[in-house]
Amino acid sequence: MRLKAALTLSLVLMTTAVAASDRAPLRDVPEIDDAMLWVALAIEISNKCDQINPRTLKGIATLYGLKSRARTLGYSSAEIDAYAKSPDEKARMRKRGERYVRARGLDPSSPAALCALGRTEINRSSKIGVLLRAK
Repeated sequence: MRLKAALTLSLVLMTTAVAASDRAPLRDVPEIDDAMLWVALAIEISNKCDQINPRTLKGIATLYGLKSRARTLGYSSAEIDAYAKSPDEKARMRKRGERYVRARGLDPSSPAALCALGRTEINRSSKIGVLLRAK
């Protein structure tokens, strides 16, 4: 009986290890990476625009929800933390955010442009807008 349990446990562990190596990096999981972009843009807008505040609790809840979803998809806490804290990923996310702002005809280095974007996103109740509120 113990041998059967040990074999079952070994099979589960081997399957988990194989599945872990077959998973895409979190940066390639759109539901996670895109949501991280929305949070990053909301933070940037609220940091640069004095007329807009972050909805901090909503942002924290969003981040915890993302972590929970990534765990459900089979990612470990270490993998999630490595993705969230990686300087390379932060730089890549900044470039994605700048592209998003430029695609709307705005200058990502301009606080006035970020304020305009923030107001637009709030009015649209977009994924970014729900993380912000006008003062």
